[in-house]
Amino acid sequence: MTHHDNSRKILRCVMLVGLLLTGESAMSLETPEYTVLYSDGDIEYRQYNAYLVSETIVSPEDGYKSAGNEGFRRLFRYITGNNNAQSDIAMTAPVEYQTADEKLSSEKIKMTMPVQRQISDEGWRVSFMLPSKYTLETAPAPSDPRVQIREVPGQLVAVLRYSGRWTSKNAAKKEALLFAALADESLTVLSEVKTALYNAPYTPPFMRRNEVMVEVDRLPAAAIDAMQASAEGVASY
Repeated sequence: MTHHDNSRKILRCVMLVGLLLTGESAMSLETPEYTVLYSDGDIEYRQYNAYLVSETIVSPEDGYKSAGNEGFRRLFRYITGNNNAQSDIAMTAPVEYQTADEKLSSEKIKMTMPVQRQISDEGWRVSFMLPSKYTLETAPAPSDPRVQIREVPGQLVAVLRYSGRWTSKNAAKKEALLFAALADESLTVLSEVKTALYNAPYTPPFMRRNEVMVEVDRLPAAAIDAMQASAEGVASY
């Protein structure tokens, strides 16, 4: 690769990161498709469609922030040409990461169906959503063996959105709030916690969109009652 090619790739990297700096530009990026079925304060219950991700697993010895940075670098290299098609892949949002193979447990947060956040021997999973035009058959294969392509199935997810700095302390506080709300509703958690980041590091903390989310078994009783009432109203009309 020539110096000119390297310069162009660096410029492209800067431009793509720049797209994330403002809310208006970020909104132009493709995100996973979902429908908000019910909202309760700061918590949304979303039905996600299935989508593809490119993901990598980072050493469990890396901390919350450093794992995200290392994973981002690997995946950014993949979407900017480090794949068997030698083609660029459109940037998407959010960047997501979670601990791999976390187990449901009662060690950390007490609730009807307690969960403990654990880092397995594998480490942190960091992922990008692939543009919706790709399938498992057509997505370019990563050249880096540490990057894999995986389909995330459709699922019902409880999400708590917040702004602020990307720290493990902030995420833990929001996770605790989310789990407390789910416990009050006697909902069962079906997955590990996932943290979604939608903005570039240069975005002022108060302007950032961050989320913590988990898959749940059903909607809260109030949501089901509201849907039934709405259906009965339509029927009577």
